[in-house]
Amino acid sequence: MTLIDVDVKLALGQFRLDVQFASNGRSIALFGPSGSGKTSLANAIAGLATPQSGQISINGTTLFDKAAGINLTPQQRGIGYVFQDNRLFPHMTIKANLVYGQTWAARSQQGPSFDDIVALLDIGHLLQRTPATLSGGESQRVAIGRALLMNPRILMLDEPLASLDQERKTEIIHYLLKIRKASMDASLAPMITISHALDEVNRLADEVVMMADGSVTDVVKTPIKA
Repeated sequence: MTLIDVDVKLALGQFRLDVQFASNGRSIALFGPSGSGKTSLANAIAGLATPQSGQISINGTTLFDKAAGINLTPQQRGIGYVFQDNRLFPHMTIKANLVYGQTWAARSQQGPSFDDIVALLDIGHLLQRTPATLSGGESQRVAIGRALLMNPRILMLDEPLASLDQERKTEIIHYLLKIRKASMDASLAPMITISHALDEVNRLADEVVMMADGSVTDVVKTPIKA
């Protein structure tokens, strides 16, 4: 059974996404320059954009199939999507933000526990604080923790290091590598990282979906060369 299988066409204004790929990688990167279609593809997988044709399946579950009339809502798809701006709820404590992730954990398969995720990301000391008091790196860790507590089919990270300074990038890489290891061991969900940075891709992914001009040009194993 293929972990992720995508064959879609999507028009967004003048931009055309025409993508076909399949992968069994536990840690995948969508890699390409800005404007290549990485985020558009991620949004299609997550159900935030609806293709004009095609199908999307994850681990044998069909998320979208235009011909069959299947188009699961984002909530039904079970994608733990971490956006660049984190999107934490500012009026809620960190603990409440994390618990909110658990409310979306509708899958029957047992997911990671609250305490396990808090320990994995070293955020126990942040639980009673609010998002406004956190550093960029701390906010990113909380957003990732909330997504993991959804018990997602796939954890999807949109440019997780793009808005961070070098010190914070080093901090987050440490935790992403821990998540990657847990993903490879199948104790956490498979991970898709969206990135245009080659060094990040080589450190975080075992398989890379190469993109350019709205299409997939290749699917390759890491490491890849510039």
